[in-house]
Amino acid sequence: MPVSTRPWFSRRLPGSRPNGPGLLAPSSLALSLHRILATGLLGLGVIASASAQTPPERDATPPAAADPRTLETVEVTANQLGTVTEGSGAYTPGTIATATRLVLTPRQTPQSISVITRQEMDDFGLTGIDDVMRVTPGLSIVTYDSERTEYYARGFAVQNFQYDGIPMQRDSAYSAGNTLSDMAIYDRVEVLKGATGLLTGMGDPGATINLIRKKPSRDAVRGSATLGAGSWDDYRAEVDVGGPLTDDGRVRGRAVAAFQDGHAYSDHYQRSTQVLYGIVEADLGESTLLSVGADAQDSDPKGSSWGGIPLLDSNGDFNDKPRSFNNGARWSHWRQYTRTGFATLEHRFGNDWLVKLQLNHQVNGYDAALGAAASGNPDPLTGAGVGLWLGQYIGKTVSNAADVYVSGRFDWFGREHELVVGGSLSRKRWTNTGYFAPADYPTAVPDYRAWNGDIPEPAWQRGFGDNVVTRENGAYIVGRFDLADPLKLIVGSRIGSYKSVDIDKSGVVVPYAGVVYDLNRNFSAFASYSTIFKPQSYQDERGRALDPLEGQNYEVGLKGEFYDGRLNASAAVFQLDQDNYPDPTGGRTPSGGIAYRALPGVRTKGYEFEISGQLLPGWQIQAGYAHKLARQAGAKVSTLEPEDQFSIHTSYRLRGGLQGWTIGGGARWQNQTFGSIPHPLLGTVEHRTQPYWLLDLMTRYEINDQLSATLNVSNLLDKRYYTIFSYYSTYTWGEPRNVRVALTYRF
Repeated sequence: MPVSTRPWFSRRLPGSRPNGPGLLAPSSLALSLHRILATGLLGLGVIASASAQTPPERDATPPAAADPRTLETVEVTANQLGTVTEGSGAYTPGTIATATRLVLTPRQTPQSISVITRQEMDDFGLTGIDDVMRVTPGLSIVTYDSERTEYYARGFAVQNFQYDGIPMQRDSAYSAGNTLSDMAIYDRVEVLKGATGLLTGMGDPGATINLIRKKPSRDAVRGSATLGAGSWDDYRAEVDVGGPLTDDGRVRGRAVAAFQDGHAYSDHYQRSTQVLYGIVEADLGESTLLSVGADAQDSDPKGSSWGGIPLLDSNGDFNDKPRSFNNGARWSHWRQYTRTGFATLEHRFGNDWLVKLQLNHQVNGYDAALGAAASGNPDPLTGAGVGLWLGQYIGKTVSNAADVYVSGRFDWFGREHELVVGGSLSRKRWTNTGYFAPADYPTAVPDYRAWNGDIPEPAWQRGFGDNVVTRENGAYIVGRFDLADPLKLIVGSRIGSYKSVDIDKSGVVVPYAGVVYDLNRNFSAFASYSTIFKPQSYQDERGRALDPLEGQNYEVGLKGEFYDGRLNASAAVFQLDQDNYPDPTGGRTPSGGIAYRALPGVRTKGYEFEISGQLLPGWQIQAGYAHKLARQAGAKVSTLEPEDQFSIHTSYRLRGGLQGWTIGGGARWQNQTFGSIPHPLLGTVEHRTQPYWLLDLMTRYEINDQLSATLNVSNLLDKRYYTIFSYYSTYTWGEPRNVRVALTYRF
């Protein structure tokens, strides 16, 4: 449905604009770029040839619909977070601000970025963040158990999360809701690849996930209601209503509620999820906007697994269990909840400058009582050799964050430039209480072959507590300088401090530089450079924290913008040089955790291709290919994510006699992953998964202007595949074929 905000934010998707050139990159990067782009540009050249014939202005009257080169005109709305994708029908964004706070098109941004829009989420039934990450080019998922997943990009786990651009780094000590986020309340998900320390502060170099919330409309009350059902008795309902709260639209609001309850392909497992979201926007004057909102999510599972299935049996062979096998006890659960309150105040001055203050308060909590048959190597003949993992953990992370910045345009040497100056601070407190089973509780599984989770819950005994406070402050400045008509330079830096239990770092400088150079109307060359710094909580075998992760990130490539921004494409080569990379030693810390060592000189190289947007009227696509290889002293590291992966998702709105129908599909492929698995008889065994393809289908029928029905089929061919977590010597099956239907009424 159409979405609008303040009148002075409204604009159409920008067309081609002069950008800037790239920084000089190492010769190896330049050579690699030349080789991989030679092939990629052959295909993009065809698109460029067609796009060169389209009208240069988006407002131009399109030719007759019979001309396949003609694209639909779509009115969109932009704000300081970028272009709202809801109601655009597009698989590509108009503008984004995740990289630098500057509101730029993808072509103007000197880093790779993938955006999953509201339309793509609706088309393919992407109701959870795991669903979104699975279709995001260049990202892969490792599943730990029924409640925990880890996302990987460019050789590193993705721990950096933003909500409306505010960094709220995920607490990785215990799962606390970030990877269970429901998508009902979000307009889009932006994934910025590479180091993003300019705005996130301390963080990981792989990627940053920015979830942008839905905003209210000001012109009319609009809403929708959706009912859905899927495999394994999975049921879902959504209600979404928003619009003006006053006659003049100066106060407007939006409310979203979602409920989902269902079983799964795993035995004796069930999860219910409840989501509530509300936001109110108010024009305090002609130039001042206040936004206040809150959201809440509860995830309540029963029969939670923990740690996955033991990977090898006592003979060293793959422990092949049915996909329905659940290693969790029937009483096992891992309840998680999130509570967020946020406020934004922005004021626009008459000289095209603005100041914006953002506040965010978030509570991520959990209440987990867990029992699972996950330890050891089962004997295939007797079922002996497996022990229980048992534990109860209750805790929460309370995070407070504030960010304020001033941005605007200024003239210098006869050209117009842009500047952002800001600062942020955050405080996070994690409290946790751990409980153990009594010493006389039996932990051996008599016969693993007969395991069904039917065991009594222990009388938990308190064991330990945690109370950790982390503070982070920083100031940043970034400018976009118009050096020449085709040349833009983006340069900036952040200086920050970080303080936790045994870490106190101040005066940490994180530079950022990028250049974009317009080659012609459709193509731009870009390059970027940034550093990364992250204090680490990983411990060595003596219990000492590893030195901070630090290094350098280079990226160079080409970007294309066609059909006045409706179609975007990119090709990039990247290199990350990292020191103090955490690598498991196979030993344990004094407290019994996994021990790590800090590896020097880890180098990750790779390249990525992506295309997203509208190819022809009614035809949307997002596709990407990614390759990465991480080595240390010649040996491969970060092998739990694939070295190569490909994804494509597309939909087409039929016309003529079949008008009202939309058909689409998707394909995902990745090559093998592997890890070193300890075995009591064979020593260390290298286990490799097999490459696999997954196919998806979707179709929608618009019964009338208000009512539509959608069918989604995931893993159409019912492919058997699994991910491994070699640190725990376990694996987890991927989801079998899943069929979902939904009925949506819009008003």
